[in-house]
Amino acid sequence: MKRPGFSTVLPRVTRLTFGDVMVFVALTGILYVGTRLALRAPAVVAGPEISLDATALPWYAALSLARMSAAYALSLVFSLAYGYYAARNRRAGQVMIPLLDVLQSVPILSFLPVVLLSLSVLLSSAVAAELAAVVLIFTSQAWNLTFSVYQSTRTVPGELREAAAVFRFGAWFRLKYVELPFAANGLVWNSVMSWAGGWFFLMAAEMFTVGSRDFRLPGLGSYLSTAAQAGDLHALGLGVATMIAIVVALDQLLWRPLLAWAQRFKLETVEGEHEPQSWFHDQLARAWLVERFLDKWWAPFMERLDRRWQIPHAPVVIDNGKTGAASRDWRVRLIVVAAGIGLLYLALSAGRLLATLPLAAWRDIAIGLGATLLRVTAALLLAAAWTIPVGVAIGTRPRFAAVLQPVAQVAASVPATALFPILLLALLHLPGGLNLAAVLLMLLGSQWYLLFNVIAGASAIPRDLRDTTALLRLSPVERWRTLLLPALFPYVVTGAITAVGGAWNASVVAEYVQFGGETHATLGIGAVISHATATGDFALLLAATLAMVVTVVLLNRLFWQPLYRLAEARYRME
Repeated sequence: MKRPGFSTVLPRVTRLTFGDVMVFVALTGILYVGTRLALRAPAVVAGPEISLDATALPWYAALSLARMSAAYALSLVFSLAYGYYAARNRRAGQVMIPLLDVLQSVPILSFLPVVLLSLSVLLSSAVAAELAAVVLIFTSQAWNLTFSVYQSTRTVPGELREAAAVFRFGAWFRLKYVELPFAANGLVWNSVMSWAGGWFFLMAAEMFTVGSRDFRLPGLGSYLSTAAQAGDLHALGLGVATMIAIVVALDQLLWRPLLAWAQRFKLETVEGEHEPQSWFHDQLARAWLVERFLDKWWAPFMERLDRRWQIPHAPVVIDNGKTGAASRDWRVRLIVVAAGIGLLYLALSAGRLLATLPLAAWRDIAIGLGATLLRVTAALLLAAAWTIPVGVAIGTRPRFAAVLQPVAQVAASVPATALFPILLLALLHLPGGLNLAAVLLMLLGSQWYLLFNVIAGASAIPRDLRDTTALLRLSPVERWRTLLLPALFPYVVTGAITAVGGAWNASVVAEYVQFGGETHATLGIGAVISHATATGDFALLLAATLAMVVTVVLLNRLFWQPLYRLAEARYRME
C-alpha cells in the first residue's frame, strides 16, 4: 500500500537544545519519584494463573484487544488536543513540539520496571500492571499520532482557510469541515502504524516478570510465555495462530475500510493509481442498517453538536502568540516556573542518590551499554543485508509486489515480542543461546521498518532513470552504485532511525529472562535494569535507566539526525 503524500514530517534538530535539557530534568525527576516509591513496593508479587486450555484463548484475546483499544483511544484524544493546540498557538508550539521530539526518541520499555514498581505501591498489583500496560502502549502511539495532527493542521492549504473565512466558519465548523478532514488521511495511516507498534509493547507488558515479582497479565502475551515455558508446542501454535488471526481480522475489518474511507478527503485532481481498496468498506457502504443509523442517529446527533458549539462569524486566525488572554499569561508562567523548580529539586535529589553508587556499578552500566549497542548494530546490519535487496525487488517489480507485499504487511503486524517465547524455547539450551535470541528479537522488531522504507524508496525511483541504466547496459554493481543506493539512502536512514529505536526497546525484555523456573541473563543494559529491579537496587535502576535514555537520545541527535539531514540534502530526487 502506498503512503499518502503528506505524511508526518518530524522536526529535524541536529544539536542539543534547551528542550533536551528540560526533558532530561523532567525525566530524571519523575524517575526519582518512581524509584523512591519503588522502595516500598511488595517484595513478592503473585501473578495470575494462566490457563493453556484452548477455550481460554478468546477471553485472553479479548483482554489484549481491550487494553490496546483503551490505549489507542487515549492516544487519539491526546494527539488531537495536543497537536491541534500546538499548531494553533505558535508560542506554545515552540515549546510543545521540541519536547515531543525528545520524548519520541526515549526507549519506552526502559521505564517499565520503574512504572510497575511505583504503581504497585499506590494500587493493587493487578491494577498497577493493567495501568502500566495501557500507559506503555499509549506512549508508543501518542507521539506519532500527535505529530501527524500537528503537521496536518499546520499545512492546511491557504485556499481552504480562505473558503472557511468567506463562509464565516466558527471554530467548530472550521475543525469539522476543514481541519479534521484534511488530517484524516494521514491520521488513519499513522494509526495503522501506531496500532502495529502497540502490539510489541503490549506483549512485553503482559509477559513481564522479574525476580519474585510476577506482573503478568491475562492475555495473549502471558499465554504464549506460559506455553513456551511449559514446552507445550500445541498451545504455542494455537497462541501464535490466534495472534495472526486477530492481526488479519483487524486489517480486513477495521484498518483497510478506514483507509478506503479516508481517500475521500485527499486533495487530488486525478485519482491515484493504487488507492487502498476494501471489500468490507464496500459492503458497509451498501448496508441498509448503516444507512438507517446515519440518517436516524448520527445526523441528528451532529446537528445538535453544530447548534451547541458553533459560534458564528468567528475570525479565522492562527494564534501568533501575541493574541489571546494576556491576563492569563502570568498564571501560566507561574505554573511553569513552579513546576520547573519542583522538577529541578527532584533532579538534584536524584543526583544525590546517584552519587551513592560505587564506581563498579557505573563500570557495569558502561559495559552493558556497549554490549547492547553491539547487539543493536548487529541486528541492524542483518536487517539491512536482506531487506535492501528484497525491498528493491518488491519496489521495482510489480509481480513480486503483488505477491510479497501483502505477506510482508501481515508478517510485520505480528509483534516480535509474541515470538520471543518461541525463540527462547528453541535457542536457550544452546551455548550463548540468550545472546542469539536477544539479537534475533531485535532483528524481528526492527527489520520491517527498513523493509517498507526500502520498498517505498525503490518504487519512487522514476521509470525513466531505470530505463536509462538498462539502455547504458550498466553492470549490476554499477547500477547499484550509481542509481539504487543513492536513491535509497534517504529511505534507509529513515527506516534505520525507527529500527534502532525498536532494537533498544527489545533489549529490556531480551537480555534478562525467567524461563523454565530459572533466570537467564546476558551482558547488556537491559540486563542491568532488570537485575537492579529484581534485587531492589533502586539507585542502580535509576542510573541504568537514565544512562540508556541519554545514550539513545544522544545517538539520535549526534549521529542519526545529521545523517538524515545529509540524506535529505544530497540524495533527494526532485
